[in-house]
Amino acid sequence: MPESSLLPATWNVPTEFRDRLGKQVGRQRTMIAEGHALIILHAPPNPDEMNRKGRFFWREPDGTWHASEFKGSPDALNQHLDEFQQLLEEFDDKVDEAASSLDYLEVLNHLGPVYRALCHMTQALQNAREAIPKDKLIIDFRDSAYRLERAAELLIEDAKNALDYVVARQAEEQARVSARIEMSSHRLNLLIAYFFPIATLSAIFGSNFQHGYEQYQTPWPFWIMVSMGLALGFVIHIFLKRGPR
Repeated sequence: MPESSLLPATWNVPTEFRDRLGKQVGRQRTMIAEGHALIILHAPPNPDEMNRKGRFFWREPDGTWHASEFKGSPDALNQHLDEFQQLLEEFDDKVDEAASSLDYLEVLNHLGPVYRALCHMTQALQNAREAIPKDKLIIDFRDSAYRLERAAELLIEDAKNALDYVVARQAEEQARVSARIEMSSHRLNLLIAYFFPIATLSAIFGSNFQHGYEQYQTPWPFWIMVSMGLALGFVIHIFLKRGPR
C-alpha cells in the first residue's frame, strides 16, 4: 500500500481506489469498483485556498458507510452537508447586514468557491446515485446537495442585485452632487456676468484719464455707467443661460 495514499490506512478498499488517487484530492467525483463506492468531496472552501481539502466517504457493498472525518456512519455525509448549510446561513446574514459595495463584494468573493463546490458535489452524488440506484440514502444526499446548490445560487443573485442597487444609488448621488456643483458654477458665472462689466467700466472711468466726468457735481454720470454695466451684464446673462441646442 503506498504511503502517500490520501485514504485512511485502515480502510480495506479496492486497490483501484488507491491507484486512481494522486497526491492531491483533485476534483469531486465518485469511484465505483467491485461493488464499493468512494465519494470524494471537498470541505467548505475559502477563497484564498489554492488546494481543496478532501473528504472521503466509502460505502461497502452491504451498505456500511465510512468517512475520513466525522463518524463512520451515514450521518457523516449529513454533517458534511450541514457545514455548507451553516455557511450559507452566515452568508445570508452578511448579505442582510451589508451596507456598502465592498461588503457585497466580500460576500460574493466567498460565495463563488462555495457555489462551485456545491455544483461539483451534486454531480458527484448524482454519479453515485446512478451507480447505486437502490440506495435511498444516496438519493437523499443528492437532493440535499442540490437544495444547497440552489440556495447558494439564489444568494449570489440576491447579493449581485443588491450590489447593482448600491452602485446605481452611488452613481445617482454622484450625479446629484455634480449637478449641484455645476449649478453653483453657473450661478457664479451669472454673478460675474452682471458685475464684470460694471467693474470694468469703473476701472476705466475711475482711472486718471481726463474725460471730464469727474468735474460733474450731479450723480448722473455714475448712474449712467451703472445702468450700462447692468445692461451689458444682462446681455451676457442671457447668453450664458442659453442651453446647448
